[in-house]
Amino acid sequence: MIPRRTILAGAAAALALPAKPDFDTFQTATQMARDLRRKRISAREVLEAHLARIERVNPKVNAIVTLVAGQARQTAARLDDEAAKGRFAGPLHGLPVAHKDLVETKGIRTTFGSPLFRDYVPTQNALIVDRMQAAGAVTIGKTNTPEFGAGSQTFNPVFGSTKNPYDLSKTSGGSSGGAAAALASGMIPIADGSDMGGSLRNPAAFCSVVGFRGSPGRVPVPGAWSPFSVLGPMGRSVEDVALLLSVLAGPDARAPLSIHEPGSRFAQPLERNCKGVRIAWMPRFAGLPFDRRISDVFAARRKDFESTGCLIEEPESPDFSEAAEVFPVFRALSFHQQHAAKAVKGRAQMKATVLEEIDRGSRLTGPQIAEAEAKRSTLYTRFGQFMEKYEFMVLPVTQVPAFDANQEYVSEIEGVKLESYIDWMRSCWYITVTGHPAISVPGGYTPEGLPVEIQIVGRHQADFAVLQLAHVYEQATRPLWHRPGV
Repeated sequence: MIPRRTILAGAAAALALPAKPDFDTFQTATQMARDLRRKRISAREVLEAHLARIERVNPKVNAIVTLVAGQARQTAARLDDEAAKGRFAGPLHGLPVAHKDLVETKGIRTTFGSPLFRDYVPTQNALIVDRMQAAGAVTIGKTNTPEFGAGSQTFNPVFGSTKNPYDLSKTSGGSSGGAAAALASGMIPIADGSDMGGSLRNPAAFCSVVGFRGSPGRVPVPGAWSPFSVLGPMGRSVEDVALLLSVLAGPDARAPLSIHEPGSRFAQPLERNCKGVRIAWMPRFAGLPFDRRISDVFAARRKDFESTGCLIEEPESPDFSEAAEVFPVFRALSFHQQHAAKAVKGRAQMKATVLEEIDRGSRLTGPQIAEAEAKRSTLYTRFGQFMEKYEFMVLPVTQVPAFDANQEYVSEIEGVKLESYIDWMRSCWYITVTGHPAISVPGGYTPEGLPVEIQIVGRHQADFAVLQLAHVYEQATRPLWHRPGV
């Protein structure tokens, strides 16, 4: 087993400044960025405060698995030199960030949570890393993820398990579990993640932060044709998520699905008058089982939406029966496309659920894939018609609270047996199949103190509207949020 952290040392260590004793790493990224631009604090001071927090907390949580403190100090010093001349790199100037370990980072180890890539160091960045760094973000390392992002529980044989900052015996969720745990515990102010079946929304819900699954193509992915897996932002507030999205979003000619709307759209104020906005309230979404603790917290939040002026109705849930058939097909197809070649020689070093997806993908036939495409179109049309009446649909993010960190997945909810390792996340991946934008925002806590979150789903490509409603709701419920005990 290799060390959980790899520190790339260098002469940059001499550039370190002591962390300001009164600097709060839990303040919003938006406030940090504002203070950096006003020169109330330097990029080096912000970095050192976060590195000090990482040193204290990460050994307990194991969220950041590769740390490049020396490289980060060099970047922060350069940004401070530029700021002294009145030049700022962009909206993220001086903000520390750790990238999900599924995202390639030039010169920084990227393992994908797999022993097959234990020592892999990419020679180029993913597009989102380039965009964040160009906007002034200071890369400090990588966040933990399950092997190849498979499953909503963050553990792998390279780095081990990431724990939940609210209860170290529980999972942080996944597959962006390292990112969510790092945010929740004040180790970074913003983070990137990815989401196919809920990997931005589920860990956010388990760790009481904000995760946004935008419309496919909102954050461009070069060469990617699939609308199922997306990249996106995470933060401790909706405003912070919008700040990061303003950098990540925007068209790219190399990304066939990219939406031709500039990222600057998300830099606009999120305030909105919600009087008369119609919301479909879904406590029994799609007939799925929900843990009673989830249902209780969800029910308590209805009054908060009503207090904003929204018109809440509780219609019968749209029929999502096609989603249960469509998503497994395209998930298996995706795993086969991406990882089948690796399994030829590396099968013995790959976890069972990844191999199951690859094998399932290898057995798919043309007619099966065609049928799944047809059913996806049927569901999209039906859901679009439903959303003509309602601007938003609101439902729980997860069907259960965070569970034991040693448990791979949930197999039963309120007496209902589940067949697949991903069935406990249908409340997320049913929404994935529709292609509509969705956000996970804090909603409260179970009697045991475990976070529970609310999922807001918007109309086709209405990403900004989703952020607006989430922001308005967040302002009404912010006193609910509290820091974890780590």
